Amino acid sequence: MSDKLVLVLNCGSSSLKFAVIGAESGEEHISGLAECFGLEDSRIKWKFNGAKNEASLGAFTAHREAVEFIVDKILAEQPQLAEHIQAIGHRIVHGGEKFTRSVIITDEVIKGIEDCASLAPLHNPAHLIGIRAAMASFPALPQVAVFDTAFHQTMPETAYMYALPYKLYREHGIRRYGMHGTSHLFVSREAAKALNKSVEDTNVIVAHLGNGASVTAVKGGKSVDTSMGLTPLEGLVMGTRCGDLDPSIIFHLVNQLGYTLDEVNNLLNKQSGLLGISELTNDCRGIEEGYEEGHKGATLALEIFCYRLAKYIASYSVPLGRIDAVVFTGGIGENSDVIREKVLNHLAIFNFSVDAEKNTAARFGNEGVITTDDSTVAMVIPTNEEWVIAEDSIKLIAAQ
Repeated sequence: MSDKLVLVLNCGSSSLKFAVIGAESGEEHISGLAECFGLEDSRIKWKFNGAKNEASLGAFTAHREAVEFIVDKILAEQPQLAEHIQAIGHRIVHGGEKFTRSVIITDEVIKGIEDCASLAPLHNPAHLIGIRAAMASFPALPQVAVFDTAFHQTMPETAYMYALPYKLYREHGIRRYGMHGTSHLFVSREAAKALNKSVEDTNVIVAHLGNGASVTAVKGGKSVDTSMGLTPLEGLVMGTRCGDLDPSIIFHLVNQLGYTLDEVNNLLNKQSGLLGISELTNDCRGIEEGYEEGHKGATLALEIFCYRLAKYIASYSVPLGRIDAVVFTGGIGENSDVIREKVLNHLAIFNFSVDAEKNTAARFGNEGVITTDDSTVAMVIPTNEEWVIAEDSIKLIAAQ
């Protein structure tokens, strides 16, 4: 097999996404998800050559056992693939300022990821568990860390600094970092190709819309502003996250309404967003169904989601100066023609005009321009973060 294969691992607090990807072609040979760690019904699902498989992992399985299942069961049944895996690529949510690019994992890198754990307490500790499990199962293979925050390290101070006492940044690293960097990198790069322009001469706004959502201004291939901040809570309305809000609301909840800080944290991260507004669901598909049926909460949630996103996109005309395209990606961005149309209608001042037929066609894995010929360009490009991780992994080990 000429294509260099990488096993990509994305460890969450109670789940593990995995894929075997060709670094050169982007071909996904195996993909899957192990979930419900720590519960009796923990399970693993995977797909190989279009065929779907599922197995129980047994009670109280964790990351180590899931990685062992991938190695001993899934890859063992495909030795022709397993023998061509050249590296293990790990998605890491937060790299702080220490990691501005992908790196081969060493003891020093592990320490750096640990040091950033306070900035992503639900994610970085899980990533570390996955790294150690992969090292035990693949002791001979290089392990690579690819950071969500790295792409945004090109933001200028004017974009990433908060208007707080400067010593909080100097001494504690409190600043805006951004997330979804691998997705924004991949999609902005593909957008330049679709526009038939060089990356260096392309200015795009990428909206990565899923249960977590962010929007990034990409100028000449570099992130110059993004909606998420110190943590993934800042910015857009999301599935269960509130996004931007007046910070004094927190004090009001604690001092006047008797909430504890843990309750506030849970409220803002897990009970707000589409779920909180609609009082129905955090799943955008359910929100759209409610909207079509005239559900008041779902309608309000959908309208607020689109309005907030449109405001962010409009504001990014400031750092870009020129908008070559707005690009939608992620589960919602790739599939919701309703949301895309509403957002672009809010942006009519920038000469966006939706082509209804093209917009409807660009769903379920299909990409393309969704605006009329005389409009500023808006398009849909499916993201592929796993391919970016695979590419970076092979490039790094080749450079050793």
